Amino acid sequence: MTTVEDTIKVPTAMDTLIAESANPPVMGDTVEGPVISIGSGKIYIDLPPFGTGIIYGREYLAARDVLRKVALGDIVSAKVVGSYNKEAYIELSLKEARQAMIWSDAEKAIAGGTVFDLPVKDANKGGLIIAWQGIAGFLPASQLKPEHYPRVENGEKQLILDELKKLIGTSLSVSIITADPREGKLIFSERGMAKDNRETLVDHYAVGDVLDGTVTGVVDFGIFVKVAEGLEGLVHISEIDWGLVEDPRQFAKVGDAVKVKVIDIKEGKISLSMKQLSEDPWVSAAAKFKKDDMVNAAVIKYNKYGALASIEEGVAGLVHVSEFASESALREALQLGKTYPFSITLFEPKEHRMTLSYTKK
Repeated sequence: MTTVEDTIKVPTAMDTLIAESANPPVMGDTVEGPVISIGSGKIYIDLPPFGTGIIYGREYLAARDVLRKVALGDIVSAKVVGSYNKEAYIELSLKEARQAMIWSDAEKAIAGGTVFDLPVKDANKGGLIIAWQGIAGFLPASQLKPEHYPRVENGEKQLILDELKKLIGTSLSVSIITADPREGKLIFSERGMAKDNRETLVDHYAVGDVLDGTVTGVVDFGIFVKVAEGLEGLVHISEIDWGLVEDPRQFAKVGDAVKVKVIDIKEGKISLSMKQLSEDPWVSAAAKFKKDDMVNAAVIKYNKYGALASIEEGVAGLVHVSEFASESALREALQLGKTYPFSITLFEPKEHRMTLSYTKK
């Protein structure tokens, strides 16, 4: 009866001489050869002139799903994980070889700028987890395109995580920007490796520039406007209009074409204003009002300090709660939307500051 071992090539004296004169494979080398025998839990691979390689035991189990599909004569690449054992076979690992090939493919993808459509598997406070060829990679939030970047005021980590979790299950077009097999580190970017990143793009602009843009998002704290491909800025709620803005959604919607003014550039980010493209109402108010004037003002908002009352569109002052016995007393005396008489106790139009004192009739 022919055994598995009978099918394995026995080295001749010539083979031995050639093997000794060449550099035999060592631990970590990737080798390739045809399958010459398939046994129970074992695969033998011809590695001339060095003899026969074997995948067995733990290494066979680790790759059994792939090895079940292997046939005699198939060319297999494997990694050397052990030198000649007591049976004179070179111990091989298909799994280790596959890992090495994956990292090699990653390096080629970086060099070629290859873009992959990959699903988002999970999220943490720093970014997204993406799987590629069985390796878990990381996509930092900073490498997301503007339309996917978590729009969260003050960078609150939990709110950022909540936004990132919304991307789980979706697919993103990403490229590999870092591949470190020693540390098992695979880093992705949705922005790619283009030189015109945010830091470079903002160099084209200066504070005071007036730009045409397109609204890409409206949130509670402001309006996001794209001013160039790959560059988006925020019009904070305080920069939307000179008057009181309660809901930015009343001033713009996604897709609107808007004009904005650059008011700050810092760390690759650009801050914008819509209200500064119109006349500052405090300028004209400075010519009409002064400290100690008696004015009629409409109550437009309550806050923790008291109430805001507007003497003209865009010009409002604070009526401090300390003038009243309690907050509820203030709200009872000064109702939203109604007009009351006040005296101006502080007026600094250049700083947009004014305080008012309620004058009872």
